[in-house]
Amino acid sequence: MQCQTCGDPTSPAFNECQRCGTPLGQPAVTPGLATYGVRGLGLATSVAVCATTVLYLPGALFPVVGGAMARRAAAQADSDLLLGAAVAEGLLTLPYFLAYLTAAVLLIVWTWRARKNTDAFPGALPSLSPAWAIAGWLVPFANLVVPARVMANIARDSLWRRRPPPLVALWWIAWLGFSIGDGVVNSIDTLQYAEVADTPRNAAEFQEYVSYYQYMVVPRLIPAVFCLIAGVSLIVLLRRISAAQQDRIDRAVPAWPYHPGWPVPGAPAAYAPRYPVQPVTGSSPQVVADPTVASPQVPPEAGGTIGA
Repeated sequence: MQCQTCGDPTSPAFNECQRCGTPLGQPAVTPGLATYGVRGLGLATSVAVCATTVLYLPGALFPVVGGAMARRAAAQADSDLLLGAAVAEGLLTLPYFLAYLTAAVLLIVWTWRARKNTDAFPGALPSLSPAWAIAGWLVPFANLVVPARVMANIARDSLWRRRPPPLVALWWIAWLGFSIGDGVVNSIDTLQYAEVADTPRNAAEFQEYVSYYQYMVVPRLIPAVFCLIAGVSLIVLLRRISAAQQDRIDRAVPAWPYHPGWPVPGAPAAYAPRYPVQPVTGSSPQVVADPTVASPQVPPEAGGTIGA
């Protein structure tokens, strides 16, 4: 006997498949429970996460460019170059925030769908309800732990693992490092920028801008590294989980069209729909045939036949 989820041979000595954990005799997806497609949404979420990661890096590395512009402004005593640097940095952050919001919405929707799908997977043991896939990101303090637990359950139940893969821990640690580090760096940046003159008028004040940008190079790099690690690991998780769930859902879809009253291909007898056979209590009704319309008979004319 083969497992209907992963296809591995099963043994009567165990109550479940030793590879994917599906109970013996159970289908890949429990009939009657709703499932949601996640392949296309997972791809869109991966693209949004990739865009967010890429667009964050120019802003994080901007102190290198800002320092060069500040040195040029100091050499020319031109404060307009400093204003241009501030405007350029602001323009770089706008696409990042748009991509960040898009990725956040798509990730929440994908997480909810993926979590709902595990309810239809026999052998899955999620510890949190699908509602936490949304609330876990929004509730203060809970958002430090709950999203990681939801993702860990989804990954374990979708990738046929006894335990969550280590990639989930790597993603969450990097995400927390990025979130906390970015907030701390922004606070430091605000304090350092408040100490420089609004409109520099002499060489010393121009030098303050040069020192400011030089000082912010290293702090900006720390959350950038965490952002890169979190983005790459999350994209890998999204692609693996989406492919595994979609493959499992596709196993439950029959290859040929079938009537709702027919047994579901691949499902055990316990899940096959049963309909009572209607007994025949009388003779089959006779179909009354319509009278045949014959052509009208033409009376014979005199002399038209022999012996007339």
